[in-house]
Amino acid sequence: MFQRSSKSRLNFPGENKLLLCKIDPMKLVSAICIAACLLLFSACKERTKQQEPTGHIPWYKTSVIYNVDIDAFKDSDGDGIGDFRGLIQELDYLKWLGINVIWLSPFQPTPDKDDGYDVADYYSIDKRLGTKADFDTFIAEAKKRNMKVIMDLVLNHTSLEHPWFQQARRDTSSRYFSYYVWSRERPKDWNKGMGFPKVEKESWTFDSVAKQYYFHRFYTFQPDLNVENKEVQKEMKKALRYWLEQGLDGYRLDAVPFIIDLPKTGAENPENKIEFLTEIRKTVQAIKPDALLLGEANVEIDKNIEYFGEQGERLQMMFNFFGNQFLFYAFASGNVKDFVKALEDTKEKPVSAQWAYFLRNHDEIDLGRLPKDKLNLVYAKFAPDTSMRLYDRGIRRRLAPMFSNNKKQLEMAYSLLFSLPGTPVIRYGEEIGMGDDQSLKERLAVRTPMQWDTTANAGFSSAKKTFRPLITLGDYNYKKLNVESQKQRPNSLLHFTRRLIELRKKHPEIGLGAWKILKTKSASVMAIRYDYQGKSLVMVHNFSEEPVHTAIDIETPAAKLEDLLSHASLAIKMAEVDLTLPPYGYKWYRLTANN
Repeated sequence: MFQRSSKSRLNFPGENKLLLCKIDPMKLVSAICIAACLLLFSACKERTKQQEPTGHIPWYKTSVIYNVDIDAFKDSDGDGIGDFRGLIQELDYLKWLGINVIWLSPFQPTPDKDDGYDVADYYSIDKRLGTKADFDTFIAEAKKRNMKVIMDLVLNHTSLEHPWFQQARRDTSSRYFSYYVWSRERPKDWNKGMGFPKVEKESWTFDSVAKQYYFHRFYTFQPDLNVENKEVQKEMKKALRYWLEQGLDGYRLDAVPFIIDLPKTGAENPENKIEFLTEIRKTVQAIKPDALLLGEANVEIDKNIEYFGEQGERLQMMFNFFGNQFLFYAFASGNVKDFVKALEDTKEKPVSAQWAYFLRNHDEIDLGRLPKDKLNLVYAKFAPDTSMRLYDRGIRRRLAPMFSNNKKQLEMAYSLLFSLPGTPVIRYGEEIGMGDDQSLKERLAVRTPMQWDTTANAGFSSAKKTFRPLITLGDYNYKKLNVESQKQRPNSLLHFTRRLIELRKKHPEIGLGAWKILKTKSASVMAIRYDYQGKSLVMVHNFSEEPVHTAIDIETPAAKLEDLLSHASLAIKMAEVDLTLPPYGYKWYRLTANN
């Protein structure tokens, strides 16, 4: 665009006329065309920050992702542990629910000290979960149902029992020694940068065999791999290629910032090898061009673009941990201001990128970026007992117990999840409002077996003893709360979730369109508008336990609002609409402007 110099001045008419006469007409036309193109490009660039252009649409932008722990989902052979065959048995249930992407937690051989996240072999199947033939059958059956499958891949560390580490510690001159991060002397920051504070006391641990210290971001039995080593990079790429060749559609990459960090530059605030994410992306695309990389990257908001890549050349998706923390503050306080700001702060991303939104996952709710006063309020509301808290930053509870099983609040939360500007991710059992077992260690509290019916062991297993106890007491015990009983009740949380998934899939505007937060006159009401290919939606949610009367500026006068849940319609003459919402009320509207 042209910009006038601060020293320029407007001359009297005669002088301007003389200057204009000196301009070559062809050059003037050319300049006008260039200016028009620049304006058009600028407008398009602004649009692509939000809205997916017409044409090819990445599959992950119109998906609903369902996270499964294979060992906790369904046991087919009565040994008390879930397996691939059991998962195959329930694929029709997931299809009925509306799921089109299954995210598998780690299923490789493991000592199982960290629920499978301590991998001992990148290329095999944990024998407890089945065989390679079982895996192949599962992939084939999922494809028959038009379901995609991604897996959790742990590249930051291995198990202490991995052959690489065992060889490294026995022979410090072997090639495998430099696969890990070692120090002859104990580093000055040996007790900094722990991923699990209060549980782990150090990040550098002395190995009595190697007679050196090794770095581990997480548990002592999970030594970090050395990403600076080219051989390690090759091993990582080999694992990425291998599972795509076995039929997977992508990965949920575990602990992405710690895959690429360089611990010797500082345990707490290390430098990183961010460019390696570009290499990872190229590796998977060479095997499967549309393969997904969904990153667990809880980073500062000014680092998001680095992880997505300026042109979207790194991770296609990341979990919006920043937004999630302020979402739970909004749930606790009933005030949406900070959550709205978090959405706005994470709005900018490459056009091909997408945020993954969630309510609960397999870990604790990470609240580490909340100011102390806000953190304490969330703790007081949702984790009043300190045993419910974890790592000085989170809450180890499922959603239903946090909300005291308040059905209206649960419905509002799930309505919100499926109407946020990204891809929704749900955890197994959340669709029926499963509870947690606070007697279990750390994160295992939210990883109890799936509750299918009222038969022994909730239909999960025919074994006398299951690998992990089922919930047998209280309001969340499997006799009261299970899939089969909720299937028989049309007003159950299960049927409600299924209807939301169906509705979300019918309205891709949510995942693909440009969005904008609308002005309301209530601190507890959030309204968001989507526009995509001539279609518009307005989603409204009341975070308060009290009824609210408010006005919302939908920015389109003379229009019709059609309630997509009740099918009622409302004709409006002004852009500002008066609404009364019940406690934890919500609305999904289609907005149609009058011609």
